[in-house]
Amino acid sequence: MVGAGGCLFCSIARGEQPAARVHEDGETVAFLDHRPLFPGHVLVVPREHFPTLLELPTEQMAPFFGTVRRVARVLELVLGCEGSFVALNNKVSQSVPHLHAHVVPRTRGDGLKGFFWPRQSYRDADHQEEVRARIAAALQDRSR
Repeated sequence: MVGAGGCLFCSIARGEQPAARVHEDGETVAFLDHRPLFPGHVLVVPREHFPTLLELPTEQMAPFFGTVRRVARVLELVLGCEGSFVALNNKVSQSVPHLHAHVVPRTRGDGLKGFFWPRQSYRDADHQEEVRARIAAALQDRSR
């Protein structure tokens, strides 16, 4: 069941829905994923509702990713994993439309294979350069 606002993660952040919380502070809540890739798979969410990373205000980036980093570090210490896989989706494949980062404990040979989708190469070097130039120009325009 979801709270009045309709967002499951907002309901969890407000304490209206149960979750196996591992951390909470004024800006973020972290809890175990109910369908983990591996035991210790944690979701980190901002308390306030932001659908994707694109809506997260700049001043909330440090608290959000600070919690993600702390969780990743603690998983290694507590679970003895060799590292972690940290991922988030923006719109596509986002099962709950509330920004959330997955922090998944990883160990070599754990069976998780790289990325979860087929890779698509550039047609050729010219295509790669065209894509690079378009992205670089747009980033430069937006930094002014």
